[in-house]
Amino acid sequence: MTSHPHARPLATPTAGVPRPPATGAATAPGVGQVMGWVGGRPVPRELLDRRIADLRHGPLQAALPSTGTAEARQLARWLTQVVLTEVLCETIARAEGLAPLEGPPLDRLAAVELGSINAAAYNGSPWVRAVFEHVTTATAVPAEWRPRPSRPSAGAHHVRHRLFSDRAAAVRATADDLESLGQVDLASLPAALAEAITRHPYGALVGPVQDGLGWHVALVTPGPPAPPPSPTRPPDEGEAIPPMPELPQPQQRPRSPEAAYSDLLQAARRRTFARWLDRTRAEKVALVPGLEHPGDPRQPDNHHKH
Repeated sequence: MTSHPHARPLATPTAGVPRPPATGAATAPGVGQVMGWVGGRPVPRELLDRRIADLRHGPLQAALPSTGTAEARQLARWLTQVVLTEVLCETIARAEGLAPLEGPPLDRLAAVELGSINAAAYNGSPWVRAVFEHVTTATAVPAEWRPRPSRPSAGAHHVRHRLFSDRAAAVRATADDLESLGQVDLASLPAALAEAITRHPYGALVGPVQDGLGWHVALVTPGPPAPPPSPTRPPDEGEAIPPMPELPQPQQRPRSPEAAYSDLLQAARRRTFARWLDRTRAEKVALVPGLEHPGDPRQPDNHHKH
């Protein structure tokens, strides 16, 4: 889950003075009660009250905390972050000329990666989805996330090879110039060549590698799978009967490299967006005392740990 740098509170209560109730009772001229500010503009408290009322009259009402409890105040704080994130993204989208974007809700894993507040805003607002696409359009998969190609290790592999007396000729060699050695154990090859092979992925041209014989060039592909174990003999009378082998589990169809890369790219885009939201909220969003982030240690109902 991403970290949540807290948006700056509008005011901090003086030491020894009781905190204001978690009602967001700050006001702005011409607006009345506000729940916070986005880019210096007040956001009416009515948006939060309406969101809470919709939940309390919706299908999840039985799961909601009782009014007036610490849990209810934490819910109001959490919903404040969601609503202000939606307002922030709508403001930015309109300024950038972006169109609202409809789409399916996030799956569970994507929601966890994005964070609960960000995911709720994404699922609930087409403006948030539009800004997501805009902010993350140039995101790439980090190099450290990309799977490394499989490399040969000890054991039998199919090897194509050729030995050259001249380095220049070895440098010009292609796979078509090599001759098959069949299934070969790497330990049977010259040590320098075997070591070089283990540093390259399957299918890569290895070499030129020099030793006392000349210049080696090779290409290695995986060997055949290991044969299944031979059936065991029936147990003799009085001999313990071995346990029955476990039934093979159905094999999932391996995912294509393109599908795997797409999953990594979407995860990278979610990380980019979450980090962008953290920075932008910290710069542009001010919160009413009492409606701080649920994890803000300055508010008395803080039970939200990272």
